[in-house]
Amino acid sequence: MKIAMVSEHASPLAALGGVDAGGQNVHVAELSAALARRGHQVSVYTRRDDAALPERVQTAQGYTVVHVPAGPAERLPKDELLSYMGPFAQFLDAHWAADRPDVAHAHFWMSGIATQLAARHLNLPAVQTFHALGVVKRRHQGKQDTSPPDRLHLEAMVARTATWVAATCTDEVFELMRMGRTRDRTSVVPCGVDLDLFSPDGPAAPRSEHHRIVSVGRFVPRKGFDIVVRALPHLPGTELVIVGGPDGAAVQSDPEARRLMALAAQLGVADRVRLYGSVAREDMPALLRSADVVACTPWYEPFGIVPLEAMACGVPVVASAVGGMLDTVVHDVTGRLVKPKSPEEVAKAVNDLLRDDFMRQSMGAAGRDRARARYSWDRVAADTERIYQRVVPDRVPAVATTSASSG
Repeated sequence: MKIAMVSEHASPLAALGGVDAGGQNVHVAELSAALARRGHQVSVYTRRDDAALPERVQTAQGYTVVHVPAGPAERLPKDELLSYMGPFAQFLDAHWAADRPDVAHAHFWMSGIATQLAARHLNLPAVQTFHALGVVKRRHQGKQDTSPPDRLHLEAMVARTATWVAATCTDEVFELMRMGRTRDRTSVVPCGVDLDLFSPDGPAAPRSEHHRIVSVGRFVPRKGFDIVVRALPHLPGTELVIVGGPDGAAVQSDPEARRLMALAAQLGVADRVRLYGSVAREDMPALLRSADVVACTPWYEPFGIVPLEAMACGVPVVASAVGGMLDTVVHDVTGRLVKPKSPEEVAKAVNDLLRDDFMRQSMGAAGRDRARARYSWDRVAADTERIYQRVVPDRVPAVATTSASSG
């Protein structure tokens, strides 16, 4: 099957950890690679944000990245990209008219606009994955939400008119139904985890004699790193390593980093908070393995790949009971779910784990088992492939070109 992935702001080739580079980039890259392993021809269309980028890049993972000329060839915040979706759609229309895919799969609401404009003209099925919903973002961020004013009604239109919607978690399905999306053409297809890269086996990053909490994510307030910082006064002998943001020393000048360190100084725990900066993906497992607990405490989270990566490494997770983490983290089995924005609950959950080696090890092992059973990218790709087969008539299933990873 010939598959066109559309990810307007989140390139699978981008370095992770920036304000607009995170889980969606990973999802698009890993899903495309897994579908390529299953014998499909996959092209990912993403906006050209650097004039030096070639038009096409053939990746070692077997899929192609096409850089779409839509707007200036420079990095722009994703909230400023809506006005360029018309040119993006025109490029897709011309490209797909000449080299027709069997199905188009859009990632994020703006990709959905461009994809559906082209797909409708060419009578192509259009699958939609949102990764985040504006209505949820507005609910939690209020006036701090920088989304375009038209997002809510445009996103609802994309949701209602997509051929199929692949929601990443159960909570999202209910949000989509409230937006007018029919349930019978919506499936839950979660994000996945690379079970070969993220595993309990392998080196761990060096650490001090303190217990260690690791938190990972983009440096934006909604990720809730400050919740763990506020828990630290109740966690003696414990350090917090925050991974993400700019590279190396540049992280110290990041506005969110400065806010976090000012808070840590105010609470008297600055000597136990370490800002690690961005980390190459291949180095992330060692950092996760070095943790006693991985804390994921966002205000809200459309899915959350970090808890899965920690579970795959055999590390227990303390996570906010929101969004996709309600599906992935099994309370008292693979970790603890806590009330969002509650440093007290975070401190209690972490303390319980730090005091009980057997519980920590048992939850880590259960997390690894759950990641292997449900969240391999090969399984996610198979679930996605079944959607494509439902919306693309008269297709013969592809034959996998490599064996599925067992992790």
